[in-house]
Parts: sequence; C-alpha cells; structure tokens
Amino acid sequence: MSKKALLGQLDDVDIRRLRVFRAVTEAGGISAAELELNIGRSTISTHIKDLEIRLGVSLCQRGRSGFALTEEGSHIYQATKRLLSSLDEFRAEVGEVHHRLTGQINLAFFDKIVSNPEARIADALKKFDSLAPEVDLSIYVESLNEIERGVIDGRFQLGIIPGHRMSPSLNYHLLFHEKMYLYCGKDHELFHLTETEISTKQILDSKYAGLGYHSPNMEIGRKLGMKRQVTVYEQEAIVHLLLSGCYIGYLPDHYARPFVEQGLIKSIGTKTFHYECEFYAILRRSPKSSRLVKTFLDCLLEEHK
Repeated sequence: MSKKALLGQLDDVDIRRLRVFRAVTEAGGISAAELELNIGRSTISTHIKDLEIRLGVSLCQRGRSGFALTEEGSHIYQATKRLLSSLDEFRAEVGEVHHRLTGQINLAFFDKIVSNPEARIADALKKFDSLAPEVDLSIYVESLNEIERGVIDGRFQLGIIPGHRMSPSLNYHLLFHEKMYLYCGKDHELFHLTETEISTKQILDSKYAGLGYHSPNMEIGRKLGMKRQVTVYEQEAIVHLLLSGCYIGYLPDHYARPFVEQGLIKSIGTKTFHYECEFYAILRRSPKSSRLVKTFLDCLLEEHK
C-alpha cells in the first residue's frame, strides 16, 4: 500500500474509523467486534479499509488465517488509544465547564484483588456512579508493568497496583494491604508434613514458581534466596503449578482460601516465607487529572480510609 507523506487534519469521520479500529483490535477480529459496535461486518470492513487508505498503511491481516495487526498497525493502535483517551479527557473538561461530570474514564486494576476483603473498590464504584451517573467507564485487568506504562502514557487515567519501586512520573495513594504466603499442592512432598517438620532447606530445595516482572514477589524471593525454576506472569498460573504437585509458590491468602478449604493446597514455612503488599491508586503527575478523575480518586480514598 502506498504511503502518504502527511496525514493532514483529522475530522469526525477519521475519529469514528479509529474507534472502530480500536474495537476490532481489542475484540480480536471483525466478527467479534460486531456486537460491541452494533454494526455489520461489511460496514466494519469498509471503515478499516478506508482508514488504511487515509493513513497510507496496512493495519491488519484479516481473512481465513485469522486477524493479526501488522507492525504498522500495532503502532497505530497504541497511538489510537492515546488519542481517544485524550479526547475523552477533553470531553470531561468541557463537562466541568458546565459543572457536569461527563466523559469517559479508563481504569486498570491488578489481577485477583476482588476477593480481598480490604479492597473496597466495588463500594467506590457504587459511590462514584451515584455522583457521576453519565460517565462511561472502561475497566481493564492488566499486569503491574502494563498498568504503570498505561497511566504514564495516558491510556489509563487511574490504575490500582501493588507497590514496589516508585516512579517519579506518578502519584501514589495508599488504599489497602494484601498478605502473601507460600503454598504447595496436595501431591507435593511437603504437603503431609507438619509446619515443624518442614525445614528451610527443604523449601529452598523445592522447585519455585515466581513472577517474572519486578514486584514484591520478585524482591522477597531474592531476599530469601529462592531460585525460580518456573517464571509466570499471572497468579492463576501459579495455582496450576501448585496443583501439579511439582512446585511451590506465593499466593494472596484471600485468593488461596477456597483451594485450601478444598484440601488442594496448604501454606508452608509461614514464619519466614510470607510478606505483605501495599496497594496504591496511581495517577500521572502531569498533566493534572481532570475533576472527573479526582472525583473517582476521592471515592476510592473515602472507602479505604
């Protein structure tokens, strides 16, 4: 596809096409985006094709082999998310001029926190809905690093993450805590031993499954001399490894509880092999947050006093 030297001015039709492109990308294909967009496949295909002509690049491969972004399409997708996020912030600021809370907020939460009794996020959402019923919310569940990057580059207006190293580009607001313990599965050799029978050496000699990104999990593992044999990027993967009977790994106590109650896993080395996480709401320092985002943050802080 021939490339144009300049894009020129964006108009409302371009914005519409970009919204369609974002929806198709996040749905994983044109057919999957039909319900989200409430328009037919042929119309969606036309929007994508017209956008490719407008931008002068091929955005995606589509057909019998499935849907996949091209390298250029991946760059355009990231730029599209930033642009549409900025437009939503603009809408919110215009609403502020008229003393109305309107627009859209993109939120990103760390995984497996809904079962934490200290996490009062649902209560904060309920309070916010009563204050700003016209606001559209988009909520993503992402990894720690992806949430940080997304807040810094403006894709997310607010994120909730476990604290580790602080970024100078972000503001942090403490919300709640989480207790992490080391677990093994029912088929592991340590499962049927009592707490006093399990030595530190036996734990350190066991195959350890740990998170592969900078986090409290990584820090405590290094501090205690635990050598990671399997690298995971999501806590559910740790559960699968525990249930195999071959590995040990850390889980939040609230997330592990139903598996413990079923006799599938148990905590080990609880006097030494445990740690506590602090969870924070994060926002970028600059530009300053809109009144809409500040209102949601106030709801979070009020419910987590």
